[in-house]
Formats: sequence, C-alpha cells, structure tokens
Amino acid sequence: MKITVVGAGNVGATCANVIAHKELANEVVLLDIKEGTAEGKSLDMWQTAPINMYDSKIIGSTNDYSKTAGSEVVVITSGLPRKPGMSRDDLIATNAGIVKSVTENVIKYSPNAIIIVVSNPLDVMTYCAYLTAKAPKNKVMGMAGILDTARYRAFLATELNVSPKDIQAILMGGHGDTMVPLPRYTTVGGIPVTELVAKDKLDAIVERTKKGGGELVNLMGTSAWYAPGAAAAQMVEAIVRDQKRVYPVCAWLEGEYGLKDIFLGVPVILGKGGIEKIIELQLTADEKKLLADSAVAVKEVMDVLDKMEKVA
Repeated sequence: MKITVVGAGNVGATCANVIAHKELANEVVLLDIKEGTAEGKSLDMWQTAPINMYDSKIIGSTNDYSKTAGSEVVVITSGLPRKPGMSRDDLIATNAGIVKSVTENVIKYSPNAIIIVVSNPLDVMTYCAYLTAKAPKNKVMGMAGILDTARYRAFLATELNVSPKDIQAILMGGHGDTMVPLPRYTTVGGIPVTELVAKDKLDAIVERTKKGGGELVNLMGTSAWYAPGAAAAQMVEAIVRDQKRVYPVCAWLEGEYGLKDIFLGVPVILGKGGIEKIIELQLTADEKKLLADSAVAVKEVMDVLDKMEKVA
C-alpha cells in the first residue's frame, strides 16, 4: 500500500512522519515543489525508523508525480500562507491554482485515490479539489473538524484536569470563526460536559477553540503543524484500516441538514470507502441557526472561486 503527502512543509512532513510511525502503508511518498526539501526530510525521517521501530519506507520527490502512482490515499497540504497586504481573494486565487495543479497530477497517477485536503482556506480548497478531481463525493474531503475538536478537547482537559482520552466532542460548520462547537454533544467519560463546566467557562473555551489557529500564529509567528499533521494522519488511518470511525469531516452536502452544494464540516463515518455515511444530528433551533450562518460564510468564499473559474 502507498500513501502520498503533497507538500513537505511543517504540516505535510508531520503528517508523513505520523503515517510512517503508525505503519499505515508500506511506502509513504512525500512530494514538494522545492528542490531537495522532500528528499531531505524523507531521508531524515527514514533514519528514525531503526530508533522508533517502524518499517514504512519514506520516499521524497521534487515534483515527480510518477512516484506517487497507485496511491490509495493522497493528503494535499500545498499552498501559501496569507501574507500581509494579501486579500482573501488573492489567497484563494493563489492556493486554488496550486491545489488544482496538484489534484490534476494526483488523479493522473492515482485515479482511484481518496483525497484529503488540508490546504487553506480549507472549505473552498476542498471544493476546488472536488471540482478538479471529478471524483465521487465520498472520495474528496477536507481535514478541519478533527483538528478543531482536538483543540476543544485539549482545552477542556486542561480546565477539568482530566485525561483528554476521556473527552468526546463534535463540531460542525466551516473551519474558522464560524465553526459550531456543540457542548450538548460533548462528554467526559460519558458525563455531559455541561454538568462539569460552568456555562461562562464553557463559552470561553468555545471561543478559544474558534480562534485556536490564530492563537498559535500570534505565539509563533506561523501557523500550527503538529496537531494539523496528526489530525490528517488520523483520517488516513481510519480509511486504510477501515475503522469506521465517527469524525467531523469537511464533506460535500446534497440536502443533509437542509444544505446543498456546499462543503461543510459534519459528522461522518470514515472507512475504506472514504466518507461512508454522513450522520444527521437532531439540532436545536439555535444550533441550526449557527450552522446556517456558518454555511453562508463558507458559500461566500466558494462563490469567489466559482467566479474565478468562470473568468478563467
């Protein structure tokens, strides 16, 4: 089995490293456009195999997609971060061009691959990959919800001084300020979190989760990589091991939750077939409104891409 990670930056390299450590494939291909970067990082990782005791071979490549041929899963992390003075539309145009090119090459050599998009802006880049791949909707998805719930659960574990292993949670909606955490579906060892955390503290944790990426940028001057890389690898694991895990994933909706023709974060069953089922929760009126508001924000960004495609 072969798994490819496109983009050997911090997120992509972390993702490939976790995939190799978990021995999810015989061969992990790390590909990047920058000469020598993927080869160097792959060699460095491979030299940890005797120390960390794993067999997955990691191969680096500078833009040679033939080495990715026959991949079962491809993770796309390629793209540029938003720079000072760059508008949202500029970022979308730049990264859409990158994601489109990457997806075309991926599909050329691995026509049956399941594609996981990590590039930002997440929801619209997943849409871009979907339009380009022309693959079934269950085979193209975005990684956001697992990262967002991980942050949420980590903050709750700190607040309650409990193991993060015992916290289960779900979030929905777009990736960013409009995400919709659902405290009603959050439990600690089976106990509803609302019985353990005061409402004001829970609200503060929800707000911190929404701005979780920005908090890290402010601290480090760059975006996160350990958690996003591990989150993407967790999706890969659910697929290649056919685990049927229930995760929040950026998925193409065709009427679920009253929403259509949009990529949005929803709970799904993730297995060998990719998104095997979208789970529809019974939301309250307030939760439905938050999800609808999030969908409006995501659709606005998707519309920007649609207009660019028409001009092109």
